[in-house]
Formats: sequence, C-alpha cells, structure tokens
Amino acid sequence: MSAPPDADRPICDYEASTYRTDFWQGQGREYEDAVERVALRRLLPPTGQRLVDIGAGFGRLADLYAGYQEVVLVDYSQSQLEYARQQLGDERFIYVAADLYRLPLATGAVDAAVMVRVLHHIADVPAALGQLARILSPQGALVLEFANKRHLKNMVRYLLGRGVNPFARAPYEFAELHFDFHPAWVQARLAEAGFQIEARRSVSLLRAGFLKRHLPTRWLVALDAALQRPTAALTPAPSVFVRARRPAAPGIAPGSAATPSVPRARLFRCPDCGQEPLQQRADGVICPRCQGHWPIVNGVYVFK
Repeated sequence: MSAPPDADRPICDYEASTYRTDFWQGQGREYEDAVERVALRRLLPPTGQRLVDIGAGFGRLADLYAGYQEVVLVDYSQSQLEYARQQLGDERFIYVAADLYRLPLATGAVDAAVMVRVLHHIADVPAALGQLARILSPQGALVLEFANKRHLKNMVRYLLGRGVNPFARAPYEFAELHFDFHPAWVQARLAEAGFQIEARRSVSLLRAGFLKRHLPTRWLVALDAALQRPTAALTPAPSVFVRARRPAAPGIAPGSAATPSVPRARLFRCPDCGQEPLQQRADGVICPRCQGHWPIVNGVYVFK
C-alpha cells in the first residue's frame, strides 16, 4: 500500500498490515530469513555505540544487534514498531515512525546503518542514500540489501525470449513501488552519495520452491552460506548485500569511527526545517526553530 506524502516520493506503507504473519511467520520463508542473517552477520561490524535499522518493521533482525549499546528501529509503520516494542522492550531500543526521505535523526548520529528489503520500495534512491550518508558518523558502516535485476533466473528468462532485459542499467518497477536494480546502477548511486563498497554477498541463490520442498532447510542454508562470497562478483542470486563506507579522512584508519555517535539527548533532527537537536519533553520532542511537535505514542516517536 502506498502513501503520498510527496507526489514525487511516494511511500510504501505497511501501517496496520499483516505483513509479519502473511509473509514471514509460518509462510515457509525460513531459508530466506536464515541466509539473510548469515550475510548480515558477516558484513555488519559486530559492536558499536548506536545502530539504526531502516525499515525495521516488526523487528525481525533486531536480535543480531546485541553488540550495539543503542539501537534505533525506524519504519513508516507505527503499528509494526509497536509490535516490535512489545517483543523487545525499551532498554536498548528506540522506536521511530518516520519517512526515509525526511529522516529525523541528527547528522552523524549512528555508527552503523542496516537497510534490508527496503530499497526495492524506494522511488528516489539518491535521496534515500543521501539521508543515510548524512546520519552516519565518519567511517560508519552501511549494510544495504537490494533486489537484484541481473540474477540467474532473470538472465535465463531473457535469453529464452521472456521477461525484461536484466542487463539494462535502469531500475525496473515490476509492481507499484517494487523495483529490481542492476548492481552497477546501485554501486554508482552509492558512489554519488559518497560511499565506497567494501564487501558484497550474493544471497538466496537457492530460492526456489522445488528445492525448498525437497531439501532440508539447513542444507540449503549451509550451501547458500558457502556460495555467498565466491559468487558475489557475478551476482547470480536475487538478493545482493553490500557493506559500504565513506572514504576515511586523512589519519583515520579504514573501518574505524573518527568520532563517537552523538549523545542520545541530541539524537533527533526536525524533518521539516532541519533544526538539530530538538528539545526533549515527556510527551515527545519540539523543534525550537519552527515549533514543530513530534509526539511519543505508545512508546514510538512519531515524525510522520
């Protein structure tokens, strides 16, 4: 379902949806979940001060962030975040309902960012990546997943005279706000946003109903895990994970953060006027410049 906060940048809105139960839980996607976790464990720095999961939904991957002192779960759907809060609590987690194009997080606020199964819903990729570059601290890591247009099955279909050209660089919108991307196109957009790709993984190569019905999930996961790195350059799988960073400043060792994350009291930025930080109150936050008020509802900061 799409929401139109901006005519040029519609949002794929999962508010009040049954995405968790209709797509993930009990729907035979144990293989997909497991191999995405393998890729994320291998690419994400294991520890840090603050991590943000963009498009976190109901918190499917949140248990992988145990090495981070604070975790910000961002999603456009307030109801998905409320469910995540019921499962995860408030000790290390902050829940933020917000628009990716107007991220209400301060500049340099996080050490690491994760965005899995989100880019394929993004109509304006450069704007989204620009926001991620802004909120990451110097040398902060971005782990990004995207739907791969140039995967093996698409290439076979095309060679047989069926389907779209997987070698064309432009994104392909196969349904409303559902895009497949050419790996080289994504790499170019990351470079424009100031990122350099450090590592890649080709994920879910064995995503086929026949294989999932006839082979144990643990076998498929083990084989996929073994193939993710060796096949990364060819990107034959329908999902691609990358770890990217901005180049290190002079005197800063690659892979290390130049500055710590901003204090929690200075975490937020006004999505309307860009003022940072905001003033914290018991019922939410207030912008001292434009007087915008962003409430806390059921434990979720609502910036929509």
